[in-house]
Amino acid sequence: MLDHVVVVGASLAGVRAMETLRAEGFTGRITAIGGEPHLPYDRPPLSKQFLAGDWDAERIALRKPDAMEALGIEWRLGVRASSLDVAAREVALADGATVGYDGLIIATGAAPRRLPDQPDVGNVHVLRTLDDSVALRAAIGDGTRLVVIGAGFIGLEVAASARKLGAEVVVLEGLPAPLVRALGPTMGRAVAAVHGRNGVEIRCDVRVHSIEVADGRAVGVRLADDTVVPADAVLVGIGAAPVTDWLSGSGLSVGEAPGKDGLWCDATLNAGADPHPDSVFAAGDVARWDVRGEMLRLEHWTNAAEQGAAAARNLLRRAAGEAAEPYVPVPFVWSDQYDARIQVLGHPGPTDEVEIVAGSVDEGKFAALYHAGDRLTGALGVTMPKAVMPVRKLLAAGATYTEARATFQ
Repeated sequence: MLDHVVVVGASLAGVRAMETLRAEGFTGRITAIGGEPHLPYDRPPLSKQFLAGDWDAERIALRKPDAMEALGIEWRLGVRASSLDVAAREVALADGATVGYDGLIIATGAAPRRLPDQPDVGNVHVLRTLDDSVALRAAIGDGTRLVVIGAGFIGLEVAASARKLGAEVVVLEGLPAPLVRALGPTMGRAVAAVHGRNGVEIRCDVRVHSIEVADGRAVGVRLADDTVVPADAVLVGIGAAPVTDWLSGSGLSVGEAPGKDGLWCDATLNAGADPHPDSVFAAGDVARWDVRGEMLRLEHWTNAAEQGAAAARNLLRRAAGEAAEPYVPVPFVWSDQYDARIQVLGHPGPTDEVEIVAGSVDEGKFAALYHAGDRLTGALGVTMPKAVMPVRKLLAAGATYTEARATFQ
């Protein structure tokens, strides 16, 4: 009997799970546990519109107050989950309280990775939360020398926002081009060109040795060749690690190594919580699940939204004695940088072949298809949404590269 569902993680995935529970007719109790004191908000603007000062905190709320109130949620905010007892079906909180459940959805997301020996000083920043963005915004102004360590989506979005605020920006990346793991080197360099045209210096193939500190503040970033890049502020944007520490000792399958980290689930997002195997599901950045034999973890807005809904539906199905459905998405991520919208569809590999099928890199507007032989693996669009978005349906339908290529003739 499913009377009380607990959602750990006041995130996009958590909100979509709770909305889906209500939409599917669940009338029991829903308790949401979140480590931040804020009601759920949208994270992508933290490196873009909110950081740039174009939007305020009210604008990035995931739902308006009346819509959130209508869900009938019991909120436990500002307190982290500290442990999980799957046999007793209880979540322990950092304040000493416990919350029992009949069904549990884990949506604790991810936390920023830090450099080894990263100094704990006020002008060295990470970016994941609303409070992080507020602190970073206060550090950036006209002429600020900002050094961004890591040329992933977060680092590049912050670079673009900081330039809008008048900062001088240097981005440091250890790989041959930005976004190599997502786009491959050729398209990564095409994205770098967008930043070059806007006055951001991106240095690739460099190794960070340390962040230099004087009088309690970072003053520069020392590279492996002993070069020091001067800095008034530093953003460390080297990726994120799933928040699974509180699951230690729970008996759930949790990985820590790169490429294996996260809470491991089956194809239906079920975490297999013995002795109540139908009671725990996961969604969002924390979940690593089986997609046709490959264990996949995605840190995408669209995946968090779709996966939260899928986890809720499957929890209800299993509680009703019905078969849960595999979650097999077509990944989609986008990033706004300057006047460019970058969209990535599918799951292209760094060694896949890539062909520009519309527009050109020189124009700063183009669409490209990725393929391995005649197998279509993904698409990239830079400021060409109408051209690239139909490829998502082609990927879902298993279209070949030849078939997809023909749609651009």
